[in-house]
Amino acid sequence: MVRAYDVEPNRLVKEVAGRLKEIGIDKPAFVGLVKSGAHAERPPEDPDFWYVRCASVLRQAYVNEGVGVHRLRRHYGGRKNFGAKPEHHVPAGGSTIRKAMQALEKAGLMQKAQKGRKLTPKGRALLDKSAGSVKA
Repeated sequence: MVRAYDVEPNRLVKEVAGRLKEIGIDKPAFVGLVKSGAHAERPPEDPDFWYVRCASVLRQAYVNEGVGVHRLRRHYGGRKNFGAKPEHHVPAGGSTIRKAMQALEKAGLMQKAQKGRKLTPKGRALLDKSAGSVKA
């Protein structure tokens, strides 16, 4: 059986994003209008940004058991340009990550745990099936 660890992460995230789009995960109105964090200069241009971010959050929950908003803010953050001052890492915005987790909970793919959120068996099955189709 092929698992999510066995395939390239970028290809897996694209496959899962397509499946989430078919499922019809709720997309907030602000997505596409706001930046993904303080480090970004412009909002994301990809029309499927929301589904890709949701798929990436699912994969992070698969790899790291019990993942929370704070850890994902550090993961999705980046270097901020301060002009003449040196650049340093700035965490991403938490609202997009939090809304993604809530939408995935509503779809039954994630659930709250004692610390953060974890995948449900349905979410784990979605990732493993997608990994199988990517591997094939």
